[in-house]
Amino acid sequence: MTAQKTADQAPQKSATSGQSTRKPWKKKTPVDVVLEQIDKLRNDVAEKEKELNQARRQLQKLEEVRKVLEST
Repeated sequence: MTAQKTADQAPQKSATSGQSTRKPWKKKTPVDVVLEQIDKLRNDVAEKEKELNQARRQLQKLEEVRKVLEST
């Protein structure tokens, strides 16, 4: 049993394959690469801090509910 691709399964090429809409490639210096990595990591840390603060607030609320439930 061999799998055969039909015309429906074949990859579709875009109509603008001759025209590139991408930016031209520009070689980056090692300094640029490191600076981009720093920025990316800084953004990741900020996002994770935001998530951590949300989790802490949720935990605090649940701890308050726990205290109320245990006092009854």
